[in-house]
Amino acid sequence: MQIVVNSRLLLKDRLDGIGWFSYQTLRRITQNNPNVHFIFLFDREFDPDFIFNDNITPLIISPKARHPVLYYTWFQFSVKQILNKIKPDLFLSPDGFLSLGANCLQLPVIHDINFLHHPKDSKWLSEKYYNHFFPKFAKQASRIATVSEFSKNDLVKNYNITPNKIDVVYNGIHSFFKPLDDITKQSIREKYSKGKKYFVSIGSLHPRKNIPNLIRAFALFKKESESEIKLILAGPIFWGFSEISSVIKDNQLENEVILTDRINDDELADILASAIALSFVPYYEGFGIPLIEAMEVQVPIITSNVTSLPEIAGDAAVLVNPLDIQEIKNAMMCIYKNESLCKDLIKKGLIQKQKFSWDKSASLLWNSILLTINSAK
Repeated sequence: MQIVVNSRLLLKDRLDGIGWFSYQTLRRITQNNPNVHFIFLFDREFDPDFIFNDNITPLIISPKARHPVLYYTWFQFSVKQILNKIKPDLFLSPDGFLSLGANCLQLPVIHDINFLHHPKDSKWLSEKYYNHFFPKFAKQASRIATVSEFSKNDLVKNYNITPNKIDVVYNGIHSFFKPLDDITKQSIREKYSKGKKYFVSIGSLHPRKNIPNLIRAFALFKKESESEIKLILAGPIFWGFSEISSVIKDNQLENEVILTDRINDDELADILASAIALSFVPYYEGFGIPLIEAMEVQVPIITSNVTSLPEIAGDAAVLVNPLDIQEIKNAMMCIYKNESLCKDLIKKGLIQKQKFSWDKSASLLWNSILLTINSAK
C-alpha cells in the first residue's frame, strides 16, 4: 500500500492547530503501519524530526504554498503531477486541500468551514479561494474526516454531503500540558503577570476568537471585582489586531492585558496551568483544542455556547453567549468568587478529557483511510 500525504504544515516550532493534528496523527499512523509506504509532500525544506519512520519518503515540491495563488499552483499542478505519476492508493490531506482531477482516491480532513459563515474573518482573496474550492474538495473527496460532530453536521447541511461519507476524528491532548503545584504556579505568575492571578485566552489573535468582546467583558469584571487579576492573551498576533489594540486602549487596560505573542509549547503549558481559568469565547470553532488542554492541566473553563464548544466542553465549563459581554463578565465573577464551582469544573474536566487522546485520533483517522481504500475495491 502506498499513501501520499500533504505534509506542508509540518513546520518546525510553528505547529498550529492543523499542524499539530498532522504531526500527532501522522507520527502514530506511520509508526504503527511499517509495511505501508508513505510519501510526504513538503513545499520547503523540512525538519528531519518529521520523518517519523523509515517507511516515509519525503519529497519537496515547489512553490511554497502560503498564498491562494500558490495554493492553486501547488495543489492543481505540482501535487497533481506527482499523484498522476505515482498513482498511490490514497492522497491524504490533513488540511483539507485536494488536487482536483487527480487520478487517485483522496481523503481530506476538513476541520471546519468558518470561512462560509464568517467570510470577513479571512483575508479577501483567501476567503474567495476557500469558498470557491472547499465545496469542490468536499464533492470530489472519496471520503471526508472532520474533528467534531458539529463540523460533520455543518458539512452535511451546507455542502450537501451524505452523513455516512464523513468520519469524526477528535483532536487529542499534547503531552506537555500538565498540572502544576502552587509554588510553581506562583513562579510562573511572577514571570508573566507580576505575581498577579490571571484569566488566560489561548490561540492566535484571529478575528473569530472574539478577543475584543473578551476584553470588554474583562473591563467590566475589573470594575465590578476591583481585583488585581490580569488577562493574558497567549498566542501569536494575527491580522486584524488593530481592533484588539483599540479596545485595550479605550478601556485603559494597557497594564491589565498581557500579550505574549508567539511562545514555545512549554511556556504555553505553564501559562495555562497557572491561570485561574481559561476564558475561551470564540463565536465559531470546529473543535476548540484549548478546552481539553485546560482539562488536562486542571484549570476551570469559560467558553462559548455555540458551534462545537459545548460538544467538546461537556459539563466541564461555564457556557456563555460569546456576543454578550455581560454573560462573559458574569462567568468571570463566578470563577473569581466561587471556589466550589471551580473545583467542580475541574473534577468534571478530568472525566470529560478521557474522551480525547492522540492515540484515539490516529486510530480513527487510520480507520477512515482503510474505509476509503477498501470501499473502492
